[in-house]
Amino acid sequence: MPTQDLARETTNQAAIAVPPRVRFLDLSVKDQGERAAILQAIETVLDHGRIVLGPEVQEFERQIAEFCGRRHGIGVGSGTDALIVGLKALGVGPGDEVITTPLSWLATSSAILLNGATPVICDIDETLNMDPATIEPLITARTKAILPVHFTGRMARMPEIKEIARRHKLLVIEDGAQAFGATIGKKPCGAFGDLACISFNAMKILGGLGDGGIVLCDDDEVAKRVKMLRHSGVADREYCLALSHNCRLDTLQAAVLLKRLMRYPAIVERRRKIASRYDRELAEIVETPRRLQGYNDVFYTYTIRTSRRDALRDHLERLGIETRIQHPILVNDQPAFQGKVRGNSPRAARLVQQILCIPAHEKLNDDDQTFVINAVKGFFRGGS
Repeated sequence: MPTQDLARETTNQAAIAVPPRVRFLDLSVKDQGERAAILQAIETVLDHGRIVLGPEVQEFERQIAEFCGRRHGIGVGSGTDALIVGLKALGVGPGDEVITTPLSWLATSSAILLNGATPVICDIDETLNMDPATIEPLITARTKAILPVHFTGRMARMPEIKEIARRHKLLVIEDGAQAFGATIGKKPCGAFGDLACISFNAMKILGGLGDGGIVLCDDDEVAKRVKMLRHSGVADREYCLALSHNCRLDTLQAAVLLKRLMRYPAIVERRRKIASRYDRELAEIVETPRRLQGYNDVFYTYTIRTSRRDALRDHLERLGIETRIQHPILVNDQPAFQGKVRGNSPRAARLVQQILCIPAHEKLNDDDQTFVINAVKGFFRGGS
């Protein structure tokens, strides 16, 4: 992002005229039933004292693996940790290239670089996900894997991506950080790749009270390596077999996530209902998320597009409606990545100037959603 745009972003945040009326995200725990369940889970961990890799971690790993149709789930400290150790466990390293998307949080390409490999940036399609048509021209003798990101809680076109990988004998690693619970047909996020990585950061739809993540796979040997790598590369408690870092999932986080997993289907259904209403009300004035047949998305964010994005965002902020741009700087434009990636993404460069995420979390009530809808409509009717 150019310097003047960064300055404008800072100014916008400071210039909100009123306290937020509609929050973009609400992480508070006001529901007394949920609060009681979380506190009970914490008390249980405090009672048994198995703070590291306790029984709740093992049960959470089992339930998430079952949810995603995988043989193994290995809990780690964050979604970023999942990507780093997952790539390492598959043997991705120096000299390798991994094709990925420019529109993602830094962790995706950072994990590739931290393993000594090179991110190769393809382009995106109108769904804001990786465009399979732009993958194949980037494949070289050094290409080891394709790493799609299910952006905004919407699945990438995995059948096409998997077919490309099959033809070229490439690995597929899913970054499902934003899309746990999304499906293509009856097949869930996390079930498509040789390995999948999911985040349970507090901001995710299924989020803990901090960071957490999981690596999913079917291969017994890969699972064994991930378990070693999450514990500083140590096997049998003593022997360091590989250089790695400590990134185990805390028992307290697993305990909280197990409780929240019970409520997850209702949370996703609420987000889908909110998204459907936005579709009906806003489709004629902005570009709403494009749905692919057979894809059932979870809407980590509800992302609209308009050429008047910046003016609309200012208008909404003046009315006390919080919004986000996810993410305003493409990976290949980040300062730390200069000279370390290859590929370009002209469509992403154009679309990233149009995207705006509006409030769509499950705690958003009908009146506040009406307020957001009317505010957007008012702007395009000349009320800005």
